[in-house]
Amino acid sequence: MPETNLNYPIPHSQTSTRPQRFLAACRRQPVDATPVWLMRQAGRYMVEYRTLRQRYTILEIIKTPELACAVTMQPIDAFDLDAAIIFADILPPLEGMGLSLEFVKGEGPLIHNPVRTPADVAALTVRPPQEALWFTLDAIGLARKELDNRGLPLIGFSGAPFTLAAYAVEGGGSKNHVRVKSLMMSDPAAWRQLMEKLSQVVGDYLLAQAQAGAQVLQVFDSWVGQLSPDDYRTHVLPYSRRAIEIARAAGVPIIHFGTDTAGLLPLIREAGGDVIGVDWRIDLDAAWRLLGEDVAVQGNLDPVALFAPWEELRSRIEQVLDRAHAVGRAGHIFNLGHGILPQTPVENVRRLVEFVHEYSQRLRD
Repeated sequence: MPETNLNYPIPHSQTSTRPQRFLAACRRQPVDATPVWLMRQAGRYMVEYRTLRQRYTILEIIKTPELACAVTMQPIDAFDLDAAIIFADILPPLEGMGLSLEFVKGEGPLIHNPVRTPADVAALTVRPPQEALWFTLDAIGLARKELDNRGLPLIGFSGAPFTLAAYAVEGGGSKNHVRVKSLMMSDPAAWRQLMEKLSQVVGDYLLAQAQAGAQVLQVFDSWVGQLSPDDYRTHVLPYSRRAIEIARAAGVPIIHFGTDTAGLLPLIREAGGDVIGVDWRIDLDAAWRLLGEDVAVQGNLDPVALFAPWEELRSRIEQVLDRAHAVGRAGHIFNLGHGILPQTPVENVRRLVEFVHEYSQRLRD
């Protein structure tokens, strides 16, 4: 397994206003209560976000730093979360490489000129993130000013090389990922060139976000669960590892997250990360034992549980925290196993955040 540097500094401005649970948990240090943040915590379930979306498209918000900062802060204003994540999307890096991206209402992201041939791969460009993704870097700077006043850290993120490849080749979302897996299996040279370019783009982008002010970085490999362990080991792991190695130069903790990865967790750990994100398809304590002692774990409530009556939701939160506590290690970050769903009741989000802190403090006492 790769070496893990646990000596990440906590900025002085963050130490004065509240315990730094999130950064401490990333370093597997004891905390007063389990930190909690939620993937897609800024989004359509919040009326504040829906109001903004009536005036702007998602890409307009992402590409206007002041708007992206405002959306980043919406859940921080609403809930007692332990970290913010910059409002962005995993796909704009593909625009910087020469692909045409559109978010179509009711359909999701659409790539108008998908990558299908070796010539398409060769045409992709690798541009500096300061040039291609300046808007997110500027938004990070704005958000840090807001968050430093509250003693809260900021997470930057990128899609992983395979997930970006999946969107680039499929042209959008896909159920079976036939095109991207066919390219991977049928043309090793083109696949290698594609993944080398993507790993450079991802690594540079993550590094630039940390340099702009992000104190933690997360790699999202949303579609990696579509792969067999052998395919992941051979065709994906080296490129995820390369992106993480580039980002590691920033000296901040890195979270490595994928969905449907119960059969891939040791390999994902091998690819790198100080914290491994776990979805709900495996018990958290079982996942942590698979991953080993030298890594923190993030997860892993089913997002649909937020639609349940409070008594049932509370029981499921307790189960996650009990399993983490039973392992007997520091380094658990509470999160969902994937992003908040659009119709999620806001009151359940509020009660979840408060209860995670309250119940985990009881466990520690």
